[in-house]
Amino acid sequence: MDINAIQKVYRRYAQGYDIYFGALLQPGRKAIIEKMHCRSGDRILEVGVGTGLSLPLYPRGVHVTGIDISREMLARAHARTIRLHLDHVMVLRLMDAEFLQFPDNSFDKVVAMYVVSVAPHPARLVSEMRRVCRPGGELFIVNHFQHTNPVVGGLERLFAPLSRLMGFHPDFSLENFLRESGLDVAERTPVNALGYWTLLRACNGKTAVRLGASRTVAT
Repeated sequence: MDINAIQKVYRRYAQGYDIYFGALLQPGRKAIIEKMHCRSGDRILEVGVGTGLSLPLYPRGVHVTGIDISREMLARAHARTIRLHLDHVMVLRLMDAEFLQFPDNSFDKVVAMYVVSVAPHPARLVSEMRRVCRPGGELFIVNHFQHTNPVVGGLERLFAPLSRLMGFHPDFSLENFLRESGLDVAERTPVNALGYWTLLRACNGKTAVRLGASRTVAT
């Protein structure tokens, strides 16, 4: 998958995203924000904010920045923020998560909900998350990973060639992801229906180096 393919898929998803993936994935969104133990004044970056379904869940007093690669999804997040008077949402920006346009150590917590299996280069995405998170801060990820059950895992591999149409990799390996990203995982929790998705909490022990050349997505 590349950026153009992702943008095309989520342009198609945008209008019905809240219907298809709202209630289904909302328990995971609630669980991850509870795990964040947000404190007043915390600077939070949400990578892949989508239509903003998570934004009303953050406690007032934090400062949330959201980014997304899809202009159509982001427009809906903007509308949600205005409609619900979400004053804790500081800014929503169109941006490639693999090339974050923020200085090092800009945030106390960085979160990615249902994003890493969408990214063309997940390790690069995590590297950027680590770079913009202050040392001693925390990274939070919730995502589907390939099931350990051989039958379910086999079906996921069967659908893998349709990744460009589905907008994510159904056969995304947790073990490979952790090895390649170098995440220092402190906690791993199953979430959503039947525990089919996994929540990861990781410590940001050091600031990562930006991988690859800079790229800017127009706002």
